[in-house]
Amino acid sequence: MQKSDREIMEILEAFDLTRCPHSAADLAGCDPKTVARYVNARDTGADPNTRLARPMLVDRYRDKIEELVERSGGRVRADIVHECLCALNPLAPYAASERTTRRAVRRAKAAFRAGRRRTYRPWITEPGMWLQFDWGAGPVIAGRPTLLFCAWLAWSRFRVVIPTWDRTLGSLLACLDATLRQIGGAPTYALTDNERTITIDRIAGVGVRHPEIVAAGRHYGVEVNACVPFDPESKGGSESTVKIAKADLVPTEANLLGAYASFADLASACVAFCATVNARVHRETGRRPDDLLAIERAHLHTLPVEPYTAALGETRTVNDDQTIRLGSVRYSTPRAFVGAEVWVRVAGDEVVIVARTEAGLAEIARHSRSTPGQPRLDDTHFLDHPAGRGTRGAGPRPVDPTERAFLLIGPGAETWLVEAAGSGTARVRAKMARAVELAALVGRERVEVALATAAAAGRFAEGDLPSILDYLAGRESDAALTTLDEAFSAQPGTAAWEGFGR
Repeated sequence: MQKSDREIMEILEAFDLTRCPHSAADLAGCDPKTVARYVNARDTGADPNTRLARPMLVDRYRDKIEELVERSGGRVRADIVHECLCALNPLAPYAASERTTRRAVRRAKAAFRAGRRRTYRPWITEPGMWLQFDWGAGPVIAGRPTLLFCAWLAWSRFRVVIPTWDRTLGSLLACLDATLRQIGGAPTYALTDNERTITIDRIAGVGVRHPEIVAAGRHYGVEVNACVPFDPESKGGSESTVKIAKADLVPTEANLLGAYASFADLASACVAFCATVNARVHRETGRRPDDLLAIERAHLHTLPVEPYTAALGETRTVNDDQTIRLGSVRYSTPRAFVGAEVWVRVAGDEVVIVARTEAGLAEIARHSRSTPGQPRLDDTHFLDHPAGRGTRGAGPRPVDPTERAFLLIGPGAETWLVEAAGSGTARVRAKMARAVELAALVGRERVEVALATAAAAGRFAEGDLPSILDYLAGRESDAALTTLDEAFSAQPGTAAWEGFGR
């Protein structure tokens, strides 16, 4: 067992006191040979922690073991080496045990790897030089998996995470444009993995770039490069960003996140995540990425006003009905893009619509492909038309003082007028004038509540409004109301007549 520094000093002190290894061993509580070894090491100036190599049975075979390890490239197993050594000379069999052989093979492999170990030089980044990006698996929304586009500036450590439905070329270019708009400029290089959207072929180990990526890089002034395969120095930054984003955005048992109800919720979560990680101090730089980005922006190239849209599909103008046409089929878009120019493309069995937003290019709608006569409309795009209705109907628009005075009572008056008109109530104007008189007598607020109650109960007769005012004056306003309904009647039942004539 290796002695500690304190134990070694106690052994040497005991020897200096007794000048006898046996006596010093009794005082120090160790073997006399141990005392002699440490004393000899001190007298010769050797390291007391270094053990002297003792002759072993395997020593005469070490050259052969190194040869076998060299020939196999460090892959040969120790049991195979032991069998080879045992078969070398049947007249003088190999006498070392298999455990001794394993130890010798382990030392030979360590020496073999030491001379061929791959080393790395720390990557010293420059401001405005490198942007890295990669893809990661996102959460599942409505049974459909999403993807996370993760980018970061190598110098400032500023991160951008954008959720997408796919990783096609069009989605990649839209995410790149949005990222560059968000960081406020274009770096010199963009580094990513070797995907088909980046490298379409490899010839003699040289990657052939996708022509659309080259054209997009020329448009933004960015040279898009691919990482060296199996090179952690060039891939580590983007892969670390993906790992951190997935840990904070993908629901797991570790982070206790709930499922996302919609893609918009995921997009909001990504924005909140970026705001958090970019506002806290980075461990490597000791500063906030937001502060460093302000410095790095001075080294970024100016972005072109128009985005690169060649791979986004065909251009369309959104009509007043919030739709665009592709292949004689109408596809809906959000209300904010009426009259705007958008790009539409087919991605598999889906139609993807991309538009220019304040943050750059962004996907605004995605529909399944359809045939002429079968439009694809998303109800969330038509908030003014609930449940698919074409219109809500015209709201009250007063044209004379009497109508204005009635509607000034409050929202309950508007509700009463709409319901009364829809139910075919007679003498509506006279009842409106009566409501205005009651509002002057008992107060506008009370009459407004009574009108809303009457509209909810379907009571539009002559004396219903005063009756409801009296009822509300003596009871809580939230008491249960009896609504006119054909399924209910106050008429007594006929159960008593069941036995008649029997």
